[in-house]
Amino acid sequence: MSFEFLSPVSDAVADYVNSIQDQSLGKQIKIHTSDTGVPDLSKADLAIIGIKENRNDVDFSGAEIDFSAIRKSLYSLYPGNWHTSIVDLGDIHPGEEVGDTYYLMQEILSTLLQKNIIPLIIGGSQDLVYAQYRAFDILERMVNLVNVDGRFDLGNSSQPIKNNSFIGKIIVEQPYNLFNYSNIGYQTYYNSQEEIDLMEKLYFDAYRLGEVISDVTIVEPIMRDADIVAVDLGAMSSMGYNQHFVSPNGFDGREICAISRYAGISDKVKSFGIYEFKNFKEEETISLLIAQIVWYFIEGVNYRSYELDIKNQAGTLHYNVPVEDEVLSFYKSHKTERWWIEIPFISSGNNKLKRHTLLPCTYNDYERACNQEIPERWYKAKRKNEV
Repeated sequence: MSFEFLSPVSDAVADYVNSIQDQSLGKQIKIHTSDTGVPDLSKADLAIIGIKENRNDVDFSGAEIDFSAIRKSLYSLYPGNWHTSIVDLGDIHPGEEVGDTYYLMQEILSTLLQKNIIPLIIGGSQDLVYAQYRAFDILERMVNLVNVDGRFDLGNSSQPIKNNSFIGKIIVEQPYNLFNYSNIGYQTYYNSQEEIDLMEKLYFDAYRLGEVISDVTIVEPIMRDADIVAVDLGAMSSMGYNQHFVSPNGFDGREICAISRYAGISDKVKSFGIYEFKNFKEEETISLLIAQIVWYFIEGVNYRSYELDIKNQAGTLHYNVPVEDEVLSFYKSHKTERWWIEIPFISSGNNKLKRHTLLPCTYNDYERACNQEIPERWYKAKRKNEV
């Protein structure tokens, strides 16, 4: 097991825990300290882990990163009425080469996934999503990746991996386990026409920043179909954050926390990462924001409905809607009133795809189908099944 390569939280953070209220989150989390060692994982549901790797940042300046302020901010918060058992495994320090960091991160996350523990990653440069994705290789099934980012991060897959080009590597490198990639919050002027065209060609999903801001609830069915979620802090707006972030346009704190909660409440999300943390000038404010993003994800996990097998659950409503030459099959949960649409399964001998027969959707998708409009996400998913 690779846990012996994990570094404990700093002594300053460990001492800080002793000074906070007994009801605080820091007193509820089992923490990897130099005194106690790696916590027992036998009853853990969720594991926090810091990855101090940022050498593949296109703007890398040699600065090391420290998550201590984030941990102090998180530990000082109060939990909700939660039943989730949380551990903090400490940090992975950069290996001799970046590839060594990827390998160790993949090994540790794979172990957690096999134990049905959700890794909650706080990282440096976003190329670490590549290792977050590769950890799923051990499960031998197709996965869906959602990236909250102003950029698609496709890049040129023939070039060395960077924090703005890791998706290209995920797409082209074996084993091919990526079924769908969704981007939430892209800004057109940050993405080349070639990347936009490639997203269309591969039937991937993309939602513009303005579209999400005008109705953040459209994120819910996207997250409900995600296995891996990555949040680029660069998707945040610099306005009102003392210029922590580069872009004047982006999500605000309320929106990013709502998106995080949707990720947590998804029954399918098994890995959540927050990336592009740097040692910002106003460290206390940004650390508290990240702590609240983490808090809302955990809050969501505690309110999961466990409706993955919705077709066979009692009380599920089923509707058939004829549209053109198709008959679209919708399912509605009696418990949560959430909607799904069935994708015709094409038997191609690839058993990795069998779990993708139901696609989360909205009541609006059902209404539009009744008005003879085929939902775009259904069409894209069907085409991917046919390839």
